[in-house]
Amino acid sequence: MLKFLFWALLAANAALLAYGQGALGQPGTGEREPARLNNQLAPERITQLTAVEAMRALDEAAQANDTTQAADTARAEDAVAPAPAPVANAPDLVACVQAGPFGAADSRRFEARVASLELAARQTRVQVPFQEVTSRLVYLPPNGGREGAQRRAADLKERGVENFYIMQGDSPLRGAISLGVFKTDSAAQKLVAQLQRQGVRGVQVLPRGQQVMRAAYRYRAIEPAQRARLAGIAADYPDAGLRECG
Repeated sequence: MLKFLFWALLAANAALLAYGQGALGQPGTGEREPARLNNQLAPERITQLTAVEAMRALDEAAQANDTTQAADTARAEDAVAPAPAPVANAPDLVACVQAGPFGAADSRRFEARVASLELAARQTRVQVPFQEVTSRLVYLPPNGGREGAQRRAADLKERGVENFYIMQGDSPLRGAISLGVFKTDSAAQKLVAQLQRQGVRGVQVLPRGQQVMRAAYRYRAIEPAQRARLAGIAADYPDAGLRECG
């Protein structure tokens, strides 16, 4: 009797263990083989992979995961990267300026003074035409040919002007009326003012002298401050100055 109870309890425990492991399935569900395979959703989509195909699929999944992690890291670095420092704008450069013309002695002095500006690499010495003024002609320009000149001469006499003559020859001043020739500009301007007080209008001053070549200096791509200093130096020399050039 005791043996029968032992074996009965052992059989019951074995049955409970098999039921708990699912070997016997759930009542009424039909999950035992092969009925469980028949209950799977879309069984035609299930494909059995070979060992090589399985390893390839694992490698592709690992590469995709590494790419995603790298993209996330780059976005995180961009979010905390400092903004670039602002770049200082360079001042607008002066394209080209020309100083001069200078006589021989003034040219040497000018070069010595501008040496402190350190512009030798941007400096070019050129020769430009220059009129050496030796006299100033005070005159009335031609107007109306010979008859016009005679009418103006008669008008000058009525206003008390006696020192004049009608210019002849084939020059552009033919028919002009000369009122005087002076060595200095101040003397010429003094006569102009006197004639204006006498009611004479249209009087002009014409510098006269031979054309020569003089030295001038061109500077390219310099800063505005350097241009200002050049202008200050050039202003100290007669007949010289600073102007834009091409």
